[in-house]
Amino acid sequence: MKMVKSTLAILTTAAALGLSGMAHAGATLDAVKNKGFVQCGVSDGLPGFSFTDSKGEYKGIDVDVCRAVAAAVFGDASKVRFTPLTAKERFTALQSGEIDVLSRNTTWTSSRDGGMGLMFTAVTYYDGQGFLVNKKLGVKSAKELDGATVCIQAGTTTELNLADYFRSSGMKFTPITYSTSDESAKSMEAGRCDVLTSDQSQLYAQRIKLAKPDDYVVLPEVISKEPLAPAVRRGDEDWFTIVKWAQFAMVSAEEMGLTSANVEAQAKDSKNPDVRRLLGTDGEFGKDLKLPKDWALNIVKQVGNYGEVFERNVGMGSDLKIKRGLNALWNAGGLQYSPPVR
Repeated sequence: MKMVKSTLAILTTAAALGLSGMAHAGATLDAVKNKGFVQCGVSDGLPGFSFTDSKGEYKGIDVDVCRAVAAAVFGDASKVRFTPLTAKERFTALQSGEIDVLSRNTTWTSSRDGGMGLMFTAVTYYDGQGFLVNKKLGVKSAKELDGATVCIQAGTTTELNLADYFRSSGMKFTPITYSTSDESAKSMEAGRCDVLTSDQSQLYAQRIKLAKPDDYVVLPEVISKEPLAPAVRRGDEDWFTIVKWAQFAMVSAEEMGLTSANVEAQAKDSKNPDVRRLLGTDGEFGKDLKLPKDWALNIVKQVGNYGEVFERNVGMGSDLKIKRGLNALWNAGGLQYSPPVR
């Protein structure tokens, strides 16, 4: 009898935990719907990723990810508000519930994924750490930086990567840390350090903000893997899935040739079953995600496919002029890949 009672107690506890988990799932989505907008944490000013233009409007890849989530949930990409955050502030803001999603050029790592109460969704930009130097130094390679003074932003993965690279290369350096990426770049420009290190995307973004950007060059070496991805709080699988599939929808749309200009026509006329499922013409696949039938159509129509988002923000149609590289689609030599809608 004791064994039976013990077993029943275990089953009862497991059932209660299961019901508790079910009740908690979707809590963020419910809260977002109740307040009528997505609260998105972004950087405190990084061209190409999240920054305000001359009209005070937020622009960038990270911004467009948040707009895509809003388009999926509300059918309106404008229903999003932005919270600018420094590298030190970003995780606390997400953990505390101040923001619903962190979309702030943040590297997906094991310690962040497993030990900080958050989950990363899908890689929006494959990056790697590099170095920016003034051409007058005559440096052509990172291997020539022995003894350099290096400006670096505090609270980022770049500090460990930098130390690892110099140690493994048998070189020495002197770090000077700053709270923001802008402070780091201005210090290098003022001559307080020899080199600025960060993700290459950030280096290109900081370069165009300098008084004489043509005087500076990004060195060819890439010393780390930096997959940048949005993050959400752990424990809400419904919200995690929605943010993840907002990115996947943009990638799938590019692969299928769907653009902001043609997506409505394709939803009506396409005979391609993959297109019809993605855009909600066939099936009820939005229901599985707790989204409207036309969730992906709204993303592509209002925000664009991944290629459109990349090109206007950081690609050849932008001031940064960054080539697609690893961020090309999987069938064009890159790493961007989406699971199917079916």
